[in-house]
Amino acid sequence: MKEGRKDPPATTRRSAIALTYEGVSAPKVSATGDDELADAIVREAQAQGVFVTRDPALASALAQLRLDEEIPEELFTAVAIVLSWAYWLRGLEPPRPQP
Repeated sequence: MKEGRKDPPATTRRSAIALTYEGVSAPKVSATGDDELADAIVREAQAQGVFVTRDPALASALAQLRLDEEIPEELFTAVAIVLSWAYWLRGLEPPRPQP
């Protein structure tokens, strides 16, 4: 690299993954997108009062799933933490599975 010359900044891909959880089975991927679509997903979630968090590692793992696919067991703990935080912020409790 020549003195005084700077490399262009690396572009960062923005991703968003939305989950649906009804308490009956594992949460499912309800929307996923990158860049402009990711921005639209986040804007819509915020407009609907849905909790939005930033977790690049979790987003990367969830981005591997298909739309309407349940999250795999290895992501249960990470997603449970996010969901419990979202419910706590609203003063709610998550739905309990029916026996």
